[in-house]
Amino acid sequence: MAMPLRQSVRVGTYLFEQKLRKRDKFPLIVELEPLYACNLACEGCGKIQHPAGVLKQRMPVAQAVGAVLESGAPMVSIAGGEPLMHPQIDEIVRQLVARRKYVFLCTNAMLLRKKLDKFTPSPYFAFAVHIDGLRERHDESVAKEGVFDEAVAAIKEAKRRGFRVTTNSTFFNTDTPQTVIEVLNFLNDDLQVDEMMISPAYAYEKAPDQEHFLGVEQTRELFRKAFAGGNRRRWRLNHSPLFLDFLEGKADFPCTAWAIPNYSLFGWQRPCYLMSDGYVPTYRELVEETDWDKYGRGKDPRCANCMAHCGYEPTAVLATMGSLKESLRAVRETVSGS
Repeated sequence: MAMPLRQSVRVGTYLFEQKLRKRDKFPLIVELEPLYACNLACEGCGKIQHPAGVLKQRMPVAQAVGAVLESGAPMVSIAGGEPLMHPQIDEIVRQLVARRKYVFLCTNAMLLRKKLDKFTPSPYFAFAVHIDGLRERHDESVAKEGVFDEAVAAIKEAKRRGFRVTTNSTFFNTDTPQTVIEVLNFLNDDLQVDEMMISPAYAYEKAPDQEHFLGVEQTRELFRKAFAGGNRRRWRLNHSPLFLDFLEGKADFPCTAWAIPNYSLFGWQRPCYLMSDGYVPTYRELVEETDWDKYGRGKDPRCANCMAHCGYEPTAVLATMGSLKESLRAVRETVSGS
């Protein structure tokens, strides 16, 4: 399954409009980071390595909403840091939803049950809870016991109140096909979350743990084996079929990081949220003043083992829209999943 049918139609219409306007670079989803502070210290993340003064900053609502509107993207992923620590995060979400942006609020769920009353269920809004494995594995990855159990309880409560709940799982070289299968089976069958995102861990340079990131061949083998036996079609994965092909090594794509740009306290980050080669104040400057041809596997050594969705999912989406066969395939999977 890819994205819900209503969302698929909206994104398809948006992509068609870009083609009519003959735009070759445009945003598909904005990664919005209105703060860097977090209540956890995950080993694979380097956000809280920023100076204390930066960690105290919170992006004003008008700035956050304005950046998304300036970009024109139909979807927004709000991350951080932990966005539920932002005192006005509910207002940021409310204003974006009011403008019919599809909003995913990424959270470790430690504060979710306490903050649920601040939000209203909407087909344009979903919580995206980070789950990296079952209890022991997840708590180890976030360096704190009890986080898995709290996240599960928060997911159940959010779903009980009528919210869409998705998950995001990052996998490392300590994972096996069986650990991938176990956590996705749990999320899909036991918790029955609406959709799941998966991602191979990228070697984020500020992350405390630099030993357990996946290489390209490791990634392909991991997902090829995990997807076997009909799992890929059974799981409610929030990815295009071609991106899942990419993870398995059945297809390869160039990086199109300009389609999932990152906007943070420092501005628009080039080239993507995983690498920092400077910041610019507008999306137009990001697109027009960045030498995109120098990034991607085989071009920049930092990109050698990257198979992250921020670079390659949009390429898969564009390839899908450019092929009648792949478009029909995506529609079939969306309808059957719905």
